[in-house]
Amino acid sequence: MNLNKIFLIGRLTQDPESRSTAGGQNVTTLRMATNRVWTNQSGQKQDATEYHTVVAWGRLAEIAGRYLRKGGLVMIEGRMQPRNWTGQDNIKRYSTEIVAESLQLGPRPQGQGLPGQGTGEGPASESRSSAPATPEPEIPIIDENEPLQSGVEEGEMKIKEEDLPF
Repeated sequence: MNLNKIFLIGRLTQDPESRSTAGGQNVTTLRMATNRVWTNQSGQKQDATEYHTVVAWGRLAEIAGRYLRKGGLVMIEGRMQPRNWTGQDNIKRYSTEIVAESLQLGPRPQGQGLPGQGTGEGPASESRSSAPATPEPEIPIIDENEPLQSGVEEGEMKIKEEDLPF
């Protein structure tokens, strides 16, 4: 069995680029950065940043284009897909993209609503200015100030030696 699965959690480096194909299918390109931090052998903290191009299609493209913004945190689940093409200079070019199969929106900064919910910003408010108000579908929001162990008892968080199976 083979597997081509990618999980990325990072921040967008620019606003999403949405467009439609000649056949009318929605496609959105996301540029995002992930980083990792480690300590080298001499004890110094090191970090590295990787940049990724993510492509979302269909309904996922609509959601990404509508709710994601530069600097926003997002989790992408998808697959790697290499591409190659010949440029105008007749040189063959190569690129590897991530094709999004699902995405999860990260927490939004305090006081910032979803597009179209009274902020006066974003594509949703622009497209609704003359249309009758319809309620936005509820999107679960993870509060950035909510502790990660919310709903977990203190005793459940600590691993006890006697609980280890070996």
